Formats: sequence, structure tokens, C-alpha cells
Amino acid sequence: MTLSQVLEALLFSAQKPLTTAELRGALTSAGQGDELVPNEFARVKEAEIAVALEQLKVDYTLAPRGFKLLEKADGWQLVSHPDCARWVRQLFPGPKPARLSPPALETLAIIAYRQPITRADVEAVRGVTVEGVLQNLMERGLVKISGRAELPGRPLLYETTQFFLEHFGLRNLDELPNAEELRTRYLPVAPRPTASAGVSDAGQPESPSPATTIASED
Repeated sequence: MTLSQVLEALLFSAQKPLTTAELRGALTSAGQGDELVPNEFARVKEAEIAVALEQLKVDYTLAPRGFKLLEKADGWQLVSHPDCARWVRQLFPGPKPARLSPPALETLAIIAYRQPITRADVEAVRGVTVEGVLQNLMERGLVKISGRAELPGRPLLYETTQFFLEHFGLRNLDELPNAEELRTRYLPVAPRPTASAGVSDAGQPESPSPATTIASED
């Protein structure tokens, strides 16, 4: 068996993404203590595994299959091809997860590109209050509270989660489309609560301020 074939078998059998370290562990430990069954991958290096995985990705692209190999934030995983989704769904009856609404997607995009960011700054970009949308994104595990800003009222800061990366098939935030360009774009100035008012995210939503949307920035 070739290294690529064995890697394919390991990924196919796994129920979760596997890192190159985990794959190497499985490859090097196979047959330990059994001198009658030599292990040709006993000394394989992670760099060799990474090269073989990249080649598998290329092979699957050149000869399309019903699955593809993804490198996620937490490892490598074989997943069904998106074009096969309508058939694969038939194996999983029951209520389907609701799709994110356009306002939720826009809010999520702002947080992803500007994180950590306050609710007021998100609202400055969108021009509307986002308290309900933020709550929905947190309930879905896509956004979390990361701390408080050093500003009057100590407003909460929001950022995306590890699940966000996994859900969108990203290894890290640098893989967001045009990430560097959008992070340096102008951010409208949001009204800041005064220190005497002591207003935080738990208070009343700020009034909408005129701003452009993500779509209009492109």
C-alpha cells in the first residue's frame, strides 16, 4: 500500500478531522511488537504526510469524486461534495437547520473581519440595531463574547469561534476572502456612551447611525 492509500483509509475511517500528528501516530505505531509484519511507515515524517495529503487534494480535483478532502482549522477530513448535498440529506430525515438570514450573515461578516468588535461598532456599519441577531449568532456557536473594550461603559467585545472556522471550512481567519483589504477599510465611528451614564451592552440599543453596508463597501 502507498502512503496516500493508507492516509485515505485513515481519513475515511475517522469520525473527525485528523491532524498530521495524529495521522503520523497511527502510521508509525501500526504493527509495534510484531516483527513478522514490517511497518514501512514506521519512520514517516509529518512533512511527508503533508505532501501526500496535498497530492490527494489535487487528485480529487483532477478526477472528481463524490467527496473531497478539506484542511480545516483542526485537521484534515474527507467530506461529501457540496454538489451531492441534496442526496446526502435524504439519509438524515427530520427538521433541517435553519439557514442564516441575510442580516445575520452581514453581521457575522462584520464581526469576522473586524474582531474583536463592540456591538455599537457593528451597528455603526449596518445602520440598525443588532442585539437580536448577535444573540442568534451566539446561540448557534458562531460568535462569542471575548471581553470588554477599554471604553466608557466597558462595552462587550465579540469575536468568531472555532466552530465558525470549521463551519465555513477555514483553517484560520487569514483565509477569509480579501481579509487584509477589508480589515483596513474605514469603520464608521459609533456613538460612545459617556462615563457618567455607565451604559453597557445591557442597556438600551444605540440609535441607528447612517452607514454603508458590507455589500456597498465592495
